[in-house]
Amino acid sequence: MMNYEPDPPPPAASTPAIHADDLTVTRGPRTVLHHLRFTVPRGRITGLLGPSGCGKSTLMRAIVGTQAKVTGTLDVLGHPAGHPTLRSRIGYVTQAPSVYDDLTVRQNLDYFAAILDPGRAAADRRHQHVTRAIADVDLTRHADALAGNLSGGQRGRVSLAVALLGTPELLVLDEPTVGLDPVLRRDLWQLFHDLAATRGTTLLVSSHVMDEAERCHRLLLMREGEFLAGGTSRPEAGGDTPDALRTRTGTDTVEAAFLRLVDEATAGRTKESTR
Repeated sequence: MMNYEPDPPPPAASTPAIHADDLTVTRGPRTVLHHLRFTVPRGRITGLLGPSGCGKSTLMRAIVGTQAKVTGTLDVLGHPAGHPTLRSRIGYVTQAPSVYDDLTVRQNLDYFAAILDPGRAAADRRHQHVTRAIADVDLTRHADALAGNLSGGQRGRVSLAVALLGTPELLVLDEPTVGLDPVLRRDLWQLFHDLAATRGTTLLVSSHVMDEAERCHRLLLMREGEFLAGGTSRPEAGGDTPDALRTRTGTDTVEAAFLRLVDEATAGRTKESTR
């Protein structure tokens, strides 16, 4: 288990990075997300954890404004999700690396930087952002390598570097460490903590690996499109801490806490169905 410093004092901003109330997403006849209420505090790492297929990716797409059939309230950085002013303020990394295999690492970042910050006058600024983003993900030695020749983990880091261009206020990362070796996972989590501590970046990181919960400041535990823990309509709450979740459930690990909450939810539904 990795131990991190306790939660830092809350930042000055009065509004959370993300606030949702009665958030529901449907896909055809199926409801994927059920009336979610939650907040994500600024300047923290919030873990969105749950098994594959529970709705994590759908929720992330709703937050970045690419999900259809969303109802309820969903505010991101003070604006409705998907608002045009959010495009340069949010970095989004999907599960599949979003890079061009026939371009080098630097060429990929140059291309996306030009989209985010067009014009000749911005060339020097773009160069600085590209160089910093490559260094952030530890790919400086591979900057001139074709993306198609990189390992899967390295290609994932190129996608993360693209998301870091322009110093986004919010990073939405969909299972960014899946399939990575333990050393690279450790290094990426250290980068996430550095971004939160030194740049005030808010990170929402999804995973189905429960031990990654120990690396987060706050937790949202999801199952079947609902929150088992962390969901709240109170902006000041912003999810459960790992310590609070273990204490509340009387368990030693977040994984054990999650399983206990699953058992309690299942028992509650069984009791309701027999009435």
